[in-house]
Amino acid sequence: MKIVKVVAAIIIDSEKIFATQRGYGEFKDGWEFPGGKIEEGETSQEALVREIKEELDIEIEIRGVFDTVEYDYPNFHLSMDCFICKIKSGKLVLKEHEAAKWLTKETLDSVEWLPADLGLVEKLKELV
Repeated sequence: MKIVKVVAAIIIDSEKIFATQRGYGEFKDGWEFPGGKIEEGETSQEALVREIKEELDIEIEIRGVFDTVEYDYPNFHLSMDCFICKIKSGKLVLKEHEAAKWLTKETLDSVEWLPADLGLVEKLKELV
């Protein structure tokens, strides 16, 4: 099975967590933590900083590793390094996503998360 290595930013601000809705591809309309694929020669952290700048036009500060998700989709295995982040500079601009929301612990379940992100959501409820 093909392995896809990606990174995700769990952006937290004042106990609110940033979620984005995919605007393209096989999982269009599903909710996720923003991020993307790791390019050859990049570390997970470098890929995350680059992807977030490309997708949201902001600079992030990575606070630490939150989790690594291993998830089997029907056509590929996803390996996703997830980091707790905060916005360092810039104003959020959705360049690739359909929508975005700041969610609280109480509203984390109000969106349709992609399957690989569901375990993260449960863990985040304990964090915030």
